[in-house]
Amino acid sequence: MSEDLHEEISDLDWLAEQGLDIAILRGGQPSTPAPLSPLIAANVDPNAYDRICIAFSGGKDSIALLLHVLELGVPKHKIELHHHLVDGREGSTLMDWPITESYCEEIAKAFGVPLTFSWREGGIEQEMLREQAATGAVFIPDGEGHRRLGGDGPAGTRRKFPQVSADLSVRWCSGVAKIDCFSRYLNNHPKFTQGKTLVLTGERAQESSARSRYQVFEPHRCDLRNGRKVKRHIDVWRAVHAWSEQQVWEIIERWRVTAHPCYWLGWSRASCRACVFGGKDEWATIRAIAPQQFTQIASYEREFKVTIHRKDSVEVRAEQGTPFNTDPYWVELANSQHFNRSVFMEPWTLPPGAYGNGCGPS
Repeated sequence: MSEDLHEEISDLDWLAEQGLDIAILRGGQPSTPAPLSPLIAANVDPNAYDRICIAFSGGKDSIALLLHVLELGVPKHKIELHHHLVDGREGSTLMDWPITESYCEEIAKAFGVPLTFSWREGGIEQEMLREQAATGAVFIPDGEGHRRLGGDGPAGTRRKFPQVSADLSVRWCSGVAKIDCFSRYLNNHPKFTQGKTLVLTGERAQESSARSRYQVFEPHRCDLRNGRKVKRHIDVWRAVHAWSEQQVWEIIERWRVTAHPCYWLGWSRASCRACVFGGKDEWATIRAIAPQQFTQIASYEREFKVTIHRKDSVEVRAEQGTPFNTDPYWVELANSQHFNRSVFMEPWTLPPGAYGNGCGPS
């Protein structure tokens, strides 16, 4: 068995131990799908839940989720936005947009809803550099601060970027920096054992054939409503699953919300700035607006002798691409840590990145 394959199997075993359904992580269906009422799936009533927890990236689809539940009349005191800090809070700045955390904070303040954070210790960069060490701990909200969980798992070696794949065993960034962090929060915070929780996530069928097959409504993987000792009633609702991108932008326009700065620079998705799915033009633009980050990524590729794209390095892809025509104002804002403009825009304008090529998971 090759070392790479052994590494992937070890990671899958570890994720399975955390209660994650490996069939889902590989892009398939749950190994033990729960029965689903078609009536409920077609007509979800978020007001029937004690709390609504929105997986909030700051991108257009997660903003649409927030605006949609507000239009459905859900009281703000029931809503919580939850954001994953993919770079962690230990000093890494390798992957994410510097502005994202502040942008999410300002959105939450403007709408009067709480925002919570979780993260993997050291973020994606620490996990990527892991060599005969355990995957970092997870920090989840706990009162006024955060609680550290785990970090004492089996030693292993990564030494490569997440790969461009729908398979989360190799595109491990989503599992390690997002999915597992959220699961740790839902599994370990006592409030989720009280009443019923509805988790909202922003996958849309239009994005890919794989996402088109997702259930619109189902028990969340952390649901334990029939547990003997601990009970957690948690459902997940992909509330904008059937929406077109036009519908997403229409609700954002209706509420006059200023889109994340990355859309104003030409990006069509608000994921990591250095998302492994970035196209040639995105890498050319990163080299132009964030040269230090780009140089560090290129250096890691040479060090690992494994590129993100497998066939081409980020340097080659940047040479093949054309930088977006960026406005210096939005470059400065996207590279800052303080979203110092209004959350609302009047007159509202569609950002240049809308209806772009996507460059996202299949």
